[in-house]
Amino acid sequence: MPDETPDESPEPTAAEAAGDATQDATSAEPTEVAPPEPEPEVAPEPNPVHEELLALLRGAGFADGAIIETADAHGGLVVRVANDQWRRAAEVAKEHLACDYLTFIAGIDWQPAPREGDEAGGDTSSPVQPTEMTFGAAGSAGRFQAFAHVQSTTKKWGLTFKTDVDEADPRVESWVSVYPGADWHERECWEMYGFVFDGHPNLRHLYLPFEFEGHPLRKDYALLARIVKPWPGLVDVEPMPGEPPGSESPEGSAGSASGLAAQGPGDEAREVDQESGSPDETSEAKVGGGDES
Repeated sequence: MPDETPDESPEPTAAEAAGDATQDATSAEPTEVAPPEPEPEVAPEPNPVHEELLALLRGAGFADGAIIETADAHGGLVVRVANDQWRRAAEVAKEHLACDYLTFIAGIDWQPAPREGDEAGGDTSSPVQPTEMTFGAAGSAGRFQAFAHVQSTTKKWGLTFKTDVDEADPRVESWVSVYPGADWHERECWEMYGFVFDGHPNLRHLYLPFEFEGHPLRKDYALLARIVKPWPGLVDVEPMPGEPPGSESPEGSAGSASGLAAQGPGDEAREVDQESGSPDETSEAKVGGGDES
């Protein structure tokens, strides 16, 4: 006969049951997948035209340390040279790189523009303007730099030179002796930034009056428009229905002015009579005199 003795295996204790439940819950939770490792950045392939230009520059007899830094900016070569090698850079560009065309000479002020009043509370520009001094391609030693772009009409290439300009004594050599077209570019740069181009034949104002003081493209130049109304300017809007009335809007003032402008010469006198409640004896005498004649 089969053994009908009941199974007397011991029942699990409370601790063992709790451990089994915890293990089941843990196994039921989804396992976190580690994010994939970022792929290593692949260095861009060197631009053969830039490599050729740099080889020509280095073999052109520049002084040691003349080329401080080079960079690629939006597909164009930028070469930063020492300040005392600025004119030499123009000579090398024309003689060794066949760059026979000067596109421009300009300055830049890397200092962030100060923001005052309502302007300091937010920046609506896109992209947002920096609050700390940042520099462009090939870097900078300070606030001011001069730029020049030259091109070759035969080789079909070009590059941009830049050099640091001392803030306390903003001087740089003139390119007029190499590129005569640099004349008015340097005058404009002197006028707007205050850079003195040593060797320029006639540094004088190009746009501004001769008695004008200051350099308008410097970031710390106080623009009158920003003092009167913060840039980009706040537009006074008439209150919506149900809102408490505020100050008179420019539209209302303009409307009143345009209304007065549309009046005839006699309307203004009649308007004054209505406000004062008394007749204008002078105008009546003039009308009467006209009737007598």
